[in-house]
This record gives sequence, C-alpha cells and structure tokens, in this order.
Amino acid sequence: MSPIGERDRLLVDVSAALAGGDASRLAHALAAAEAGGAGDGVEEALLQAYLFLGYPAALNAIALWRKLSGRAAPAATAEDWVGWRLRGEEVCRRVYGGAYGELRDNVRALHPDLETWMVTEGYGKVLGRPGLPLATRELCILALLAVQGVQKQLYSHLRGALQAGASEEEVEDALARALRHAPRDRCAAAMETWTRLRARREATDPPAVGG
Repeated sequence: MSPIGERDRLLVDVSAALAGGDASRLAHALAAAEAGGAGDGVEEALLQAYLFLGYPAALNAIALWRKLSGRAAPAATAEDWVGWRLRGEEVCRRVYGGAYGELRDNVRALHPDLETWMVTEGYGKVLGRPGLPLATRELCILALLAVQGVQKQLYSHLRGALQAGASEEEVEDALARALRHAPRDRCAAAMETWTRLRARREATDPPAVGG
C-alpha cells in the first residue's frame, strides 16, 4: 500500500504528469483524480503549478481539466495583498524553517522584486490558499520539480514537505511516483538529492536558494 493517502497520490500523479508535458498522460491522471474523488484538489494543484511551470502550462492544463471534468470555473478570490503578504511570511517560514531568513536574503540579493513576489504571491496568494493542506501542496511541488530536474529547488521542497508535516516515507513515495514521468538522468539526480537531504537531516542545511 502507498504511504501517502489516495487523494495525495492522485494529485502527485497529476502534478508529475503536468510537468512531464505529455498531454495523454496528463489526461489519464486528471480522469483518475476525478474518478477517485480528488477533483477539488485538482483545481488547487493545477493553479499552483503556474508558479513552477508558467502560465501557458497551467492554462492548458486547466482547459483540459474543464473539458474532461465538466466542472465550471469557481468564483474569483477577493484580492487581499496585505493579508497575502502576512500569510506568505508565515507559510514561507514554515516551509524553510531555520533557513527562512537566509532564503529571503539570497533572493533579495538576486532581485528585491523577486523576493517580494516570492513571499506575497508565491507563498501568500497561492501556496497559503485554504484548498489543500500545506504538506499536500509540497508533495505536489516536489513532483513538479523532480520531473523538471531542478535540484536546488527540489532539495528545498523535499525539505519543505517534511517541515510541513509529511513523513519521510510519504516524501519518498511521492518522489518515486513523480519520477515515473521523468527521464532516467533526472531520476538519478532527484534520488541523489533526496539521499543527500536524508543524510543531512541532523546537520546544518546548505544555503537556501529560493523557489
């Protein structure tokens, strides 16, 4: 039996298929998620993907989801930029733990606007939404990043999933499921990143690099 629950398993599959860029595999994952009762979570998994894959991928995926599921678009969320910033600081701190301050310093040094957008839009407006638990969001994010092959950000969000309450068994299971959609070289790199994180759990983490 999979260590992660049925809903999270289906959403990880959707996220990994989306990152893999194969429309037929994404359609299969979306249909399975709807049949498995994870439809409300699909909305959130696809929405948050724009932060990591861009608007075109998210828009096309949501269009496919609307067609397959027959679900209408929900009502718009009211804007609350002050609230989103406060929520973003809280969520980002939870994901990064002791590396939170260093993360913000590093991203600010790259570009101060990116640091503001990361906290307010990324963690506040999007990842702090109430539609999914943070641990589930992080499992979906690590699936996206593993398939993309971006190891620095994958390290951060593997760790973030643990910080958000996922167990090592759940993280490892989500990673293994995601890598079914990745090329062999990215599978090896992702597993090396996970092995390195596990080895450093009791030591000081390397500098946070953002994502």
